[in-house]
Amino acid sequence: MNSLISRVKRFFAEDLTLSRVLKNTGYLFSSNTFSLGLSFIQSIFAARLLGIAAFGLVGIVTSFVSNVNRLFSFRMGEFIIRYLGKELTEENTEKAGAVVKVAMLTEAITSLFAFGFLFLVAPLGAKYIAKDMEALPMIQFFSVSILASAVYESSLGVLQITNHFRTQAAINLLQSLLTAVIIVAAFFLNGSIYTILAAYLIGKIILGISPAILAQYHLRRHLHPQWWKASMRLLPPFKEMARYTISTNLSGTIKMVANESDPLWVGFFLDKSAVGLYKLALSIINPLMMPITPFITTSFPEMARSVVSKSWKQLRRLLRRMTIISASWTIFVTLVMALCGRWLIGLIYTEEFVPAYPATMILLAGFGISNIFFWNRSLLLSFGKANIPLYVLFVAAVLKVTLSFWVIPTFGINGAAWLLSGNFILTVAVLVIIGLALVRRNEAHEDVGVLK
Repeated sequence: MNSLISRVKRFFAEDLTLSRVLKNTGYLFSSNTFSLGLSFIQSIFAARLLGIAAFGLVGIVTSFVSNVNRLFSFRMGEFIIRYLGKELTEENTEKAGAVVKVAMLTEAITSLFAFGFLFLVAPLGAKYIAKDMEALPMIQFFSVSILASAVYESSLGVLQITNHFRTQAAINLLQSLLTAVIIVAAFFLNGSIYTILAAYLIGKIILGISPAILAQYHLRRHLHPQWWKASMRLLPPFKEMARYTISTNLSGTIKMVANESDPLWVGFFLDKSAVGLYKLALSIINPLMMPITPFITTSFPEMARSVVSKSWKQLRRLLRRMTIISASWTIFVTLVMALCGRWLIGLIYTEEFVPAYPATMILLAGFGISNIFFWNRSLLLSFGKANIPLYVLFVAAVLKVTLSFWVIPTFGINGAAWLLSGNFILTVAVLVIIGLALVRRNEAHEDVGVLK
């Protein structure tokens, strides 16, 4: 036993990069652990209060608004980590200021376009997806979340690359707590569907505005008090930045269509009750995967630093050990859900929601693979290869959407779950293979250079 403990201690102590990732992950994990419980509480009380159909309608409204916002997103958080991280590593504070400036301006402008576009397409969403025109004012009401998150991605990227993960953890915890309190109160006070939407909206507002305020504070410390006055002439070549941001935008859009808009596809092909069951399955799976989610955030800056410094052995070791950690948790969750999942759904959500269990287990297969190899896309972005995930996700998305027109009407929410899981398994496998090949190739070139 002492020998095993010593080996575990040495496993973490000898790897400073992994230790830093685990320390930063610890902050997010602590808040996400509480958020995990709060998320379950939210879904339980919201589902019990609203019933399957209204619960599904909430899912359609929130997904519709979020997906329109993602449609215009250039994922400026990844842009910040890619370019700000480089300039901070090289201590180019003026260039770093210019990078943040262009990122925040770009995100703010696209958020305004997203807000305007949402009002144009909201009637279509209400008519063809919710199949209920009463959803129109709900969509318009929830659209405020887009304005609240006008510079959210850029601000979060700043907090991450400057290692203020504890701040991000506190924000996540605050919004989760407040949202849960409002939903629980709505249950006991017999609130309406608007009360539930308001709870989610308040959480979105806190999550959007707080990082923006705190990022401004930390930028003044890490750069200089008037960082926003940095000249745009200091920026990297425009074509390089445009190629990166457009690739991440298209990649994010394709990912949204294929992986993150399933409640909308289910609503389009089926009905609100089916969305309610499918949303419940997702509400169960997402929190179960949450303990690994912080690793995506905290490991990306470390991978980017390893690539910039060409520390290939360190990078390979980090990937291997993060995979072991994520696989351990994923296997544990799978076993628990296989043995007790059906019983737990009936006990917690009532028997009305038990038909969601098969879809839950199907989703667990795809989410599990994605969870174990969570670093697949971030590794390629660290190399600046944003176009590779784009191509892979595009091909898989075309396949998934094409099959949806037959699979979902025929097999219902289980068919939708199989399509989503299959999409995860296919894309993750391809991206992992390509990413590891890049690491091996660069490591081999370095070894050749040393021999010479």
